[in-house]
Amino acid sequence: MSSHREAPAIAKDPVADSTDLYAFVSPDAPNTVTLIANYIPLEGPDGGPNFFEFGDDVLYAIYIDNDGDARPNVTYRFRFQTKIKNPNTFLYNTGPISAINSASWNRPQFYSVTRVANGAETVLGEHIACPPCNVGPRSTPSYAALAQSAIHNLSGSHGKVFAGQRQEGFYVDLGSIFDLGALRPFQNLHLLPLPAVPGVNGTKHLNVHSIALQVPIADLTRDGSSRFSDAADPKAVIGVWTAAYRRKAIIRGDGDDVESGPWIQVSRLGNPLFNEVIVPMSKKDRWNELPPTSDSTFVQYVQHPELAKLLPVLYPGVFPNLAAATGSRDDLVAILLTGIPSGIISGFQNFTGTTLADMLRLNMAIVPSSSPNILGLVGGDAAGFPNGRRVADDVVTIELRAIAGVTYPLVNPGFTPDGAAGLIYDIEDPATNTPPVSYLSSFPYLNHPESGFDVPS
Repeated sequence: MSSHREAPAIAKDPVADSTDLYAFVSPDAPNTVTLIANYIPLEGPDGGPNFFEFGDDVLYAIYIDNDGDARPNVTYRFRFQTKIKNPNTFLYNTGPISAINSASWNRPQFYSVTRVANGAETVLGEHIACPPCNVGPRSTPSYAALAQSAIHNLSGSHGKVFAGQRQEGFYVDLGSIFDLGALRPFQNLHLLPLPAVPGVNGTKHLNVHSIALQVPIADLTRDGSSRFSDAADPKAVIGVWTAAYRRKAIIRGDGDDVESGPWIQVSRLGNPLFNEVIVPMSKKDRWNELPPTSDSTFVQYVQHPELAKLLPVLYPGVFPNLAAATGSRDDLVAILLTGIPSGIISGFQNFTGTTLADMLRLNMAIVPSSSPNILGLVGGDAAGFPNGRRVADDVVTIELRAIAGVTYPLVNPGFTPDGAAGLIYDIEDPATNTPPVSYLSSFPYLNHPESGFDVPS
């Protein structure tokens, strides 16, 4: 999974568990960047009577580094507050929810957004309403309209925001890939073979909770600029990550709980699958507690990833060149920890400097159009991952191919990738170029959540 239940401690704290992070130039508003941080993994849509919601006792943040030191220059903070309108019912709603301020919705949730830049805090919105979960046709009969009404403008022309339940947009064959690294379309070649069959989307019919921003590019750059001469302009590149925090102590009493002490980071996410696949089990909880500036501690696991050693074992005879490779995987270091410097790929760079840090790196000068392919990876065009990440990017296939050696010649021209490395895929055959999930064409791009009533049997 991209970052679902990726570490032992956070797996027990789903409301603070960051599952996916997206950062891309908005295709329908190219003077803006869309930032989406998803939380609460693997939500069953029919999860009543206590439907999913953000944590009132969690501080959520989206960070932007615009000067290459892996420290936040711009921060968006989110705090949530849940209300109970009728304390004498167990029901989430006592009738159809016709609007986000409907009296029938017994447990609405609201939030505030604060922007921090250059040490100054600006509240961009308070008491902003979330939409309800998609309960079903009786309780939420016009869900698309409800969700649309939960897109709010931020103050001061700082963009717009949405926070609420969305359909899971990340797709992966969970049941197969964690069964000793099997890929169903190629499992006939596995050490423990089974007949090859199409992949299965393990996150189909599941939901998440999304915090989504669409903000002007000028709000993210170091000098307030929004136009760049070309993709080589270093000011066009930003690093993005999300994190969740809990208070160090909570004093519990007969009445309301009282939060106490400093905020402690419990979850972090930049590139997809970093903690999930790169960091060893014994260090996963520690990784979640640290800032990106500490990621040099984990560089050895990027330079020599365990999965690259396992692939030749799990697929005997399929990856002989990968099995023989002994050098440092500095291609993965560039993709995941520094960005790709100029000169490696013609006309492209998303380099943030020599500071090793797990961040999504987005070159905002590259507009979402027919962009050149980068890295020789499926879906890896210059407008998408690993240049930021769009909602439909097939990140599992892209990262599997990179780890299998497709990108190794970027730093080691003497290495020849195994033929199978460029053919790996998880669910959808890249030749079809059609993800197994549908998306919206406008903000917040992730589709409306699955209905609890309509989930297939």
